[in-house]
Amino acid sequence: MDWMLLAAAGCLECVWAVGLKYTEGFSRPLPSLLTLGAMICSFWLLSISMKTIPVGTAYAVWTGIGAAGVAVAGILLFDEPRDTLRILCLLLIVAGVAGLRIFSR
Repeated sequence: MDWMLLAAAGCLECVWAVGLKYTEGFSRPLPSLLTLGAMICSFWLLSISMKTIPVGTAYAVWTGIGAAGVAVAGILLFDEPRDTLRILCLLLIVAGVAGLRIFSR
């Protein structure tokens, strides 16, 4: 169950990181509230998952999901570059996150 919470926390990290773009420096109320809500929920779920998952593993998985997810969101939403090497690097992040899950006790 804690791994599911950690995955949800990572997904919410993607939400708040992308949400920052839409807040325009926290000058837009609704996007700002949604972004802050996603931040709080993401950190809360991360903290719960750390009850049983080692801190180094949990943080690496959380940031890995966030980094890869936000990079993909940038490609899809903001027309960021989608060249082969960039995609390969994203796959390496995903492989690292999967490896941490597979090889964790």
